[in-house]
Amino acid sequence: MKDQLGFRIVLCSTVFIILTQNRALADLDSESHEVNSESVGEEQWEMVQRKGMQFTLNGQPFYVNGFNTYWMMTLAADNSTRGKVTEVFQQASAVGMTVGRTWAFNDGQWRALQKSPSVYDEEVFKALDFVLSEARKYKIRLILSLVNNWDAYGGKAQYVKWGNASGLNLTSDDDFFTNPTLRKFYQSHVRTVLNRVNTFTNITYKNDPTIFAWELMNEPRCPSDPSGDKLQSWIQEMAVFVKSLDAKHLVEIGLEGFYGPSAPARTRFNPNPYAAQVGTDFIRNNQVLGIDFASVHVYPDSWISPAVSNSFLEFTSSWMQAHVEDAEMYLGMPVLFTEFGVSAHDPGFNTSFRDMMLNTVYKMTLNSTRKGGAGAGSLVWQVFPQGAEFMDDGYAVYLTRAHTASKIISLQSKRLAIFNSLCSWRCRWGCKKKNQIALDALLSHDEL
Repeated sequence: MKDQLGFRIVLCSTVFIILTQNRALADLDSESHEVNSESVGEEQWEMVQRKGMQFTLNGQPFYVNGFNTYWMMTLAADNSTRGKVTEVFQQASAVGMTVGRTWAFNDGQWRALQKSPSVYDEEVFKALDFVLSEARKYKIRLILSLVNNWDAYGGKAQYVKWGNASGLNLTSDDDFFTNPTLRKFYQSHVRTVLNRVNTFTNITYKNDPTIFAWELMNEPRCPSDPSGDKLQSWIQEMAVFVKSLDAKHLVEIGLEGFYGPSAPARTRFNPNPYAAQVGTDFIRNNQVLGIDFASVHVYPDSWISPAVSNSFLEFTSSWMQAHVEDAEMYLGMPVLFTEFGVSAHDPGFNTSFRDMMLNTVYKMTLNSTRKGGAGAGSLVWQVFPQGAEFMDDGYAVYLTRAHTASKIISLQSKRLAIFNSLCSWRCRWGCKKKNQIALDALLSHDEL
């Protein structure tokens, strides 16, 4: 009889919480459809901060369900495609996403932001201003990446070209990390972006709560130095440099998460032997002064095999779990899975498998969330509106027509919103005992 009574209490508590939170979420949904051009009140729009292994916002934990859309500045630079940026934020907001990630660089390429070192296209900069102002309207914060490891949008290769054009004799793209002139080129770009005053909001970037974090580089690698020393030195200098200009915002490196020489026992989690030779070192790199949280990417189709198989899901689970453990045991900081996805170009791809990938990532995140752990959330690569197919790299998720994926994403957003609203820092990074059982039951539901 006592067991039955206890069960009824838990059941009633769970139902009450679900009904209460669904009503709150319904109110939020209705508000999201009434977004106008007015800025979010400053008292409601604060900087996301970090406390130990969690992100915080307004004194409560802030777990992330987010997305990538790298091209927003580029399309915003043309009035005929600018509306696609608004559509991205509308659609992401409608499924409860709260953080996006995009490029704050385009070096020497089509619609370049930085045409040559310290020379900028003002119209493209205004396009980035627009991206930030639209994100703010839809209550979405942005991770802004400051340079690319890859050739797309210029990257470190473009900096080397600029260096050679100025009279240097550089022979490797990895000279980006070591050459003093190229380091100064990069620092000049960082200074220009952080001190930019938004022409739409009149807010200086380094003071704008819309910016969730600065990312030093998208997927840095330095394969010419497998020891990792060159990249480590660069990270040490640039992390402190960014913080010297902007102590308010969070900073992360942009790593894919590969283990290197400092943690030989962890290299068994790498997707392949080559991953330990690309000059990155997940634990060592993230121990640098000025780094606030760790980033990890999840691409089994790029790293293991292009052919879709269940091994993708097994790798994803072990890869994520390993990095959550490292963040808790060695780093003492949040870890954000800032890119994950599966390409429609992969042999054997179907949307059902993509949905399984989404579910795997989200469940691994929730396993950490339940315990108040370091797994701080994830950002799918990538959200697209219809009409932007010409930018699709195969990974695009079109929310308006990928109905099952949209439901999975929305459910994850609701779960995290409920968790964040029920928990507070007074509760030992977790939920009060009287809510814990009901919360666990609620998080295990397939529908809310």
